[in-house]
Amino acid sequence: MSTPKPTVLVLCTGNSCRSHLAEGVLRSVAGELFEVASAGSKPAGYVHPLAIEVMHEIGIDISGHQSKHMKEFIDRPVETVITVCGNADQACPIFPGQVNRHHWPFDDPAHATGTTEEQRAVFRRVRNEIRRVFTAYAEGRRDQLKAARV
Repeated sequence: MSTPKPTVLVLCTGNSCRSHLAEGVLRSVAGELFEVASAGSKPAGYVHPLAIEVMHEIGIDISGHQSKHMKEFIDRPVETVITVCGNADQACPIFPGQVNRHHWPFDDPAHATGTTEEQRAVFRRVRNEIRRVFTAYAEGRRDQLKAARV
C-alpha cells in the first residue's frame, strides 16, 4: 500500500484569486508530489473570472475550482500551509499534523481598477509572480526528496 501524498493547503482571505492561482500552478508543476487545495478565512463564494482566464492563457484550467472555507480542512492531515495574503496569515489556525508553514504575500488582483484590460494586466502580473515562487518551491521540495533518498 502506498503512502498518501502530503497535502499542501494554500490560504487567502477570499479564496477567489491568489490562492486559486497558486493552487493551479502548484498542482500543474508538482501534482505528483502533493495533494493541493486552497481555501479562505472569509471565502468570496466564487473564483474570479479573470483568474480563470489568465490561468487558461498558460494552459492551466481552474474553472472547476470552488471557493472554500479553511474550516473544511481542520480535520484533514495538512502537511504544509502556505498563506498568500497578510490577513490569511493572521487568521490561519495550526492544522493537526502540520509540519510546514510559509507566508508569501502577493498583491490582490481582485482590487485592480481601470479597464478590463488594465485589470487583466494585474492578474497576469500576479499570476506570473505566483508561478515563479510556487515553481521554485516545487523544485526545492523535489530536491529535498532526492536528497532524502540518498
